[in-house]
Amino acid sequence: QVQLVESGGGLVQAGGSLRLSCAASERTFRRYTVGWFRQRPGKERDFVAAINWSGGVTTYADSVKGRFTISRDNTKNTVYLQMNSVKPEDTAVYYCAAKSGPIATPVYDYWGQGTQVTVSS
Repeated sequence: QVQLVESGGGLVQAGGSLRLSCAASERTFRRYTVGWFRQRPGKERDFVAAINWSGGVTTYADSVKGRFTISRDNTKNTVYLQMNSVKPEDTAVYYCAAKSGPIATPVYDYWGQGTQVTVSS
């Protein structure tokens, strides 16, 4: 069982930056694909970005491409989401999730509790 804990959320002005972290309790985390998702008010949860176990493969939603960067440090069992040039529409609860399958596999096995990001205009 992998436990995921997100941190780094908060209030930021439009155009600003924020870095989210997803820390895992198990060393096996370094073998997992990790994704970031977000749920905006009144909306379904959407995919944001994902990174494979080595960090060599990443993928992004079109809405964040060029602004957000996903990365990982397997020595720290942590995955990051660097959010730059944020917009009010980025306001959401952000979740990290992990799976043992490859990046294209749709189902994630483990989920964190989420961290709130609020972007003021």
